[in-house]
Amino acid sequence: MVLKPGVARTRDAARAIFEACNRSLASYKRVRRLEFAELPKTISGKIRRVDLRKLEAARRDKDERGEHEYWLDDF
Repeated sequence: MVLKPGVARTRDAARAIFEACNRSLASYKRVRRLEFAELPKTISGKIRRVDLRKLEAARRDKDERGEHEYWLDDF
């Protein structure tokens, strides 16, 4: 998730997003984990999904989380 400029990547921001999703979305649509990060983009501005998949696969292999990654179970 990319935040607006000036919004801090904090645990409180993650909690607020989870709470807003829980109020307005059906249980099967709710966000269960999120990460605040800058997305890799191509020259034309499209998101490089291949790079995101590689990053997630590497993290799963090492069983680690991102620096600003939060799971619903953390709250």
